[in-house]
Amino acid sequence: MNQTTITTTGVNPQPVNMLRKREPKWRSLLRQLLKSPTGTIGFLIILGVLFLGLCGPWVAPYDPNQAELGKKLLPPLSDGHWLGTDQLGRDIFSRLIHGSSVSLIIGSCTVLFAGLIGTTLGLIAGYFRGWADIIIMRIVDVKLSFPFVLLVLVINAVMGAGLQNIIISLVFAGWIIYARVVRSEVLALREKEFILSCIATGVPRWEIILRHIVPNLFTPIIVLSSLQIATYIIAEASISFLGFGVQPPQPAWGNMLSEGKDYIFSAWWLITFPGIAIVITALGVNLFGDWLRDVLDPELKGN
Repeated sequence: MNQTTITTTGVNPQPVNMLRKREPKWRSLLRQLLKSPTGTIGFLIILGVLFLGLCGPWVAPYDPNQAELGKKLLPPLSDGHWLGTDQLGRDIFSRLIHGSSVSLIIGSCTVLFAGLIGTTLGLIAGYFRGWADIIIMRIVDVKLSFPFVLLVLVINAVMGAGLQNIIISLVFAGWIIYARVVRSEVLALREKEFILSCIATGVPRWEIILRHIVPNLFTPIIVLSSLQIATYIIAEASISFLGFGVQPPQPAWGNMLSEGKDYIFSAWWLITFPGIAIVITALGVNLFGDWLRDVLDPELKGN
């Protein structure tokens, strides 16, 4: 009888799932991250590097620049030095911790400024086209004819060594990848129906760019930035290794490799641990960037 009553009255109860509150975006991303072993590993590595970089002065057991010639070239796990000491008796572990902050500063600042410049120029080239597109893309083509590290090395050699100059040189050489990606995205967005409708109804250009195009660029820019950080960290280490980057006594993973290359056979730990730090950090950033791309890229999600 109850079943007949429900049918005749036309009551169509909603599913229980429809009555549940929509899950927050951050919780959904966290759940997807925990389902991905590689993404979780990359995220944990990044958190570890961030913790060491931000809390280095309180975590490091020794002053990274304190030299004790009586304790020079101690092997790992000797006299309280977990990773040994270098040729001046400085603690390797403390220098690695402080070097992580240099990598974080260079990676984040380069991504910020290179992304801002490249996104702006790519947006101008893709939306306005014409002579602006021709000039910007010809500059990009010329810069792409030079290897990335070689271009950074030449610029840094002209400007001089130092943390600020290496950031400037990396930004100068790194904005082109953002310009190319953003330009291609804008060219595709410009032909979408909602953009054509805005143009046909007389919506101002600045409103179309800021309200309809720029929000659709966030995903590719975030994914690209997450992958580029590892490139900039490795580039900084390469330039510092060659002597044109961060200068001693400021600890950086690249100049630690450079200082330890003369002791490669007698004190292997001088180059082994900085090299491992660079590899693990780059690996973690790439693993997290790959997961982020798979999650945020609508084309990959559709596949």
